[in-house]
Amino acid sequence: MRYSVDTMTMNDVPRVVEIERLAYTTPWPPSAYRREIQENRMARYIVVRDVWLKPPATPALQEEMKRPFPLSLLLTRPSSHTSPETMNIIAFAGLWHMINEAHITTIATHPDYRGLGVGELMLSSLIGIAYTAQARFVTLEVRVSNTVAQNLYRKYGFAQTGVRRRYYSDNHEDAYVMSTQDITHEDYRARYAELRERLIQRLEAESAATTSEASDGA
Repeated sequence: MRYSVDTMTMNDVPRVVEIERLAYTTPWPPSAYRREIQENRMARYIVVRDVWLKPPATPALQEEMKRPFPLSLLLTRPSSHTSPETMNIIAFAGLWHMINEAHITTIATHPDYRGLGVGELMLSSLIGIAYTAQARFVTLEVRVSNTVAQNLYRKYGFAQTGVRRRYYSDNHEDAYVMSTQDITHEDYRARYAELRERLIQRLEAESAATTSEASDGA
């Protein structure tokens, strides 16, 4: 399959910060991810890689490769640049495991990869992590205007349970609080397994089709 999901490491942080700055108006500082990875025992973070990517492959990535690496990032990690090994990271996500709850803290995708199933792959993977951590519920906040994300969450059994007023600092937009039912319940396990299988089949089929088109054009 074209995409792989890996545990986020310190070496991934510069690339993660670049993607977040493209995805959000109020990104976390690099130091926040350093603390999450090194100090927060509740935190679980993942990255998604395009294993076919040999940068620079897209206009956005070409521009990123041309830019000097920000000094603020150099001060927070041993390496002084985004290495070629991390340039194929195209998305990331994370959660906090708190007793019986897995709370999704962030999901971000490089703009060039939106609408390709990458966001769903991350959500599905986070729910899988919640199972491994023996959580019973998965929760998150989402902008009230982000109907695309809300539809994806509802697909995986999330339902609105509350509202956080003026939750987002950039424009003071409200956030919906959404939560799954008990993910250990037999019905939810079956639903998740079916959705996961459909997603993997879709991504594998799209990867095979792209490979075939590339071969035909060679």
